Amino acid sequence: MAIQPISAIGRDEQADQAEGQYSELLAQSMKKRDERTSSLTEMIRDAKEKADAQREKFKLAKATPRYGDAPLEAYARISRARTQGQASSAAGYARRRISQLEAAQRSDPDHADQIRAAVSQLKKAVTRANKKKLELNREQLARARQKRMLQENKRREAQRIQQELRKNAAMRAIRESGYFQETEIANRQADQLTATKMELRMQAEQLGASAQKSLDAAVQGYSSTVTQIVAVDMSAPVSVPQVNVQA
Repeated sequence: MAIQPISAIGRDEQADQAEGQYSELLAQSMKKRDERTSSLTEMIRDAKEKADAQREKFKLAKATPRYGDAPLEAYARISRARTQGQASSAAGYARRRISQLEAAQRSDPDHADQIRAAVSQLKKAVTRANKKKLELNREQLARARQKRMLQENKRREAQRIQQELRKNAAMRAIRESGYFQETEIANRQADQLTATKMELRMQAEQLGASAQKSLDAAVQGYSSTVTQIVAVDMSAPVSVPQVNVQA
């Protein structure tokens, strides 16, 4: 019986078959990778949407500290003061609130602008309360002098003193009304500044988180692809052509 020569065409067919199996496994691996990447992208998007919704809900539920109420209360006490003791009490209240707000500024940096505005107004309130204390003292002396003028039958002088007291009281009421307007303007400006800073910080955090998640997903996808290719390469059966040599 004659020896059959080794067929080169047979070896090529086996090699093509092995390469086809490898290509098919690689295609399946890439398809699974794409499915996992798509699923991961959807999970990230869903998680971001839920986090954004929760953040908005938390913002609405969280009560914003009303630091601007402290100077308004201080000015209300100054406006109500009719004696030197009450004016001193209003100044004492403003000093206590200054100490409290300066301590709060260290623990609540997000509202630092509001706290600074409130502290600035409270410091003015201390000065204005002391000023009213002096004014009340002068008015008390003026009333005592007016009483003495009446006793001495100096009615014209007594009327002049009375008119001066009324004029001072009217001017003080206008001035104290301006304190409230000044404080409200300062509070609005501080609120707007704080809101703008928080919005910018939130946008920066969202952009940073989005970029980081995209990078992590890309790295994870690349690592997964490399791992799958290596696994396929190691596990794919290699068909070795069988050569029968018959002597």
